[in-house]
Amino acid sequence: MKITIGSDHGAVELKDVVKKVLAELDVEVNDVGTFGNDAVDYPDIAEKVCAEVVNGNADRGIVLCGTGIGISIAANKIHGIRCALCNDVFSAKMSREHNNANVLAMGGRVLGFGPAGEIVKAWVTTDFSNDERHIRRIGKISALEK
Repeated sequence: MKITIGSDHGAVELKDVVKKVLAELDVEVNDVGTFGNDAVDYPDIAEKVCAEVVNGNADRGIVLCGTGIGISIAANKIHGIRCALCNDVFSAKMSREHNNANVLAMGGRVLGFGPAGEIVKAWVTTDFSNDERHIRRIGKISALEK
């Protein structure tokens, strides 16, 4: 699996932790930045990560900002993206099983490193259920993009 990851300045430290967790899971990681504490705009990071997912260069994406809210909103504006802001393991699992979320969002200022790592593990290792009702609902979500 290949995951593209990116964060704004509010989640650089969390991004580094998440990359270590992904390495433990043998996930190939493409980091599109940012790489320091200088302020950057989270919509720009969301656009970079999501472009890799939409173009098929990455299987999934992970976006991080201070709260995860702004970057998840930005990501969900991009056609073909189903970004889930997750602050717990159950939500991470359900976002994959029921919604086939292709991007995970988290907040560097609201999650501890331990819980974030568990969320990432759950999200990466959970597959979409392929249940007919969930497929139908995702189709309706996709129709909203038009």
